[in-house]
Amino acid sequence: MYPEVRMHFRVERPASPSPKMAAPMSLLVEFGGGAELLFDGIKKHQVTLPCQPEPWDIRNLLKWIKQNLLKERPELFIQGDTVRPGILVLINDADWELMGELDYKLQDQDNVVFISTLHGG
Repeated sequence: MYPEVRMHFRVERPASPSPKMAAPMSLLVEFGGGAELLFDGIKKHQVTLPCQPEPWDIRNLLKWIKQNLLKERPELFIQGDTVRPGILVLINDADWELMGELDYKLQDQDNVVFISTLHGG
């Protein structure tokens, strides 16, 4: 007689994205009024933001911009977790103050514009 052999299999399913994951989204991010100089002189950036656990908002976008687009002198663009005073922010041509500022939840195809109002003389 043969000894009894027991085999145990563990079936693992591939991890599926959480239903609460923020989907990747495409945005047009623009810089003007001299702010573009901090971004290699490029005024318009078509960007695709990756999936992440929480929805994309302006606060997260600023962190992403700092890590991925900003080329020099971050202190001239970012102050703490927001933009430096003197940077006008428009979301789809509306002042971000009307849209919720840092808490505005970004939507696919949004247009976010940063314009420096600070000029040397």
